[in-house]
Amino acid sequence: MGPDNRKQNEDLVNEAIRFKELLVIGPEGEQLGILTRRDALEKASQANLDLVVVAAKGNPPVAKILDYGRYRYEQQKKAKEAKRNQHVTQVKPLRLSPVIDQHDFETKLRHARKWLEEGTKVKVDMRFRGRMMTRIDVGRKTMNRFIEECSDLGSVEKAPKLEGNTMSVVISPNKN
Repeated sequence: MGPDNRKQNEDLVNEAIRFKELLVIGPEGEQLGILTRRDALEKASQANLDLVVVAAKGNPPVAKILDYGRYRYEQQKKAKEAKRNQHVTQVKPLRLSPVIDQHDFETKLRHARKWLEEGTKVKVDMRFRGRMMTRIDVGRKTMNRFIEECSDLGSVEKAPKLEGNTMSVVISPNKN
């Protein structure tokens, strides 16, 4: 398997290493200095371990003598842990109308408040259609009333802004 067929995330190990000289680090973390590829491979085989390039872009490249199977296991474990700890922020969409009925307004408000309590961001869109574009002030009042009703649970992350025929605002939950 040549260097061209190898997967990109695969490590350079033992015979796959093509560098002439390497800065070698021993199994206990001690620096063995700059060695030729052959000498480094010989030291690794004497220790009954593998030679793994840990920094290919270094000058000279850095290689470490270690147990490759254990090294891969540790890398996979770290990757799983990092993936588990990352937090994906969700944004829930809501759509209002400038002339929304009171009951509909309260229903949308109830949904938004529930999502903010759960710690989810809420993006509120208000679409202006046809002649409504001439009455943007009515829509802005409705939007401001909605923001005011949610102000105890969340704060405005992105102020109400008219883009084309849609006014949008993003409300993020308060940190408790």
